[in-house]
Amino acid sequence: MRAWPRVLLLVLAAGVCVSHAQTNNSVNDNKQQQQQQSQRSIWDEPIRFSTKTKDTCTMVVSGAGDYTRLRVSCKGPSQGQNPVRSYYCDFQGKPNLCRPYNLNPRHYFTQMMWDMRKLSHACQGPKVYRPLMCKKHPEEAQMTFLASWPKTTTPKPSKPVPEQRKPVVPAQTKPVTTPKPVKSQPQPVKPQAGKGPQPKKITLKPAGSKTERLLQTQVWKQ
Repeated sequence: MRAWPRVLLLVLAAGVCVSHAQTNNSVNDNKQQQQQQSQRSIWDEPIRFSTKTKDTCTMVVSGAGDYTRLRVSCKGPSQGQNPVRSYYCDFQGKPNLCRPYNLNPRHYFTQMMWDMRKLSHACQGPKVYRPLMCKKHPEEAQMTFLASWPKTTTPKPSKPVPEQRKPVVPAQTKPVTTPKPVKSQPQPVKPQAGKGPQPKKITLKPAGSKTERLLQTQVWKQ
């Protein structure tokens, strides 16, 4: 009779151990399921759009701890025998700090898509996206650029090459020739009427002799 209490105690102890092991297994299973769910997309249907250059892109949202991660994957249009270009970029943030996001999270990323489809390259847009519904919230609540493949580098503006200036040759100055003074020729003075030299009047006395008459005739002939 004394052995029965010991057996009951052993049975109870075994039952407690089994229940404890089951609870531990259920907790571990829940953690694994949460990790798998965080790695999966929040939505089964990703957001699709096309860029300005006809690249087809998809937006897939997933959880990474306290952060929300977004991957944008794109493929360019086929160009004959040339290989199709493909690229992707990742964004990360805490949009759950924004109250409108919690009410409609899909619309938050739809507003991001509206900005991306205006670009020629979906991964060469702004480093921080501020959707209209959470624009006034701090940067921590926004989606910030994390990484991309292949790495997109913005080309630096090339410095203008200074033009080589030719040495300025001083212009040869011609010697200044002073004009020779022109001798002024005296202009003939026109005789003015009434002012010219008048012939002297010779008053002859009446000659009485022949010699006086001869002299008078010679004077008149001159």
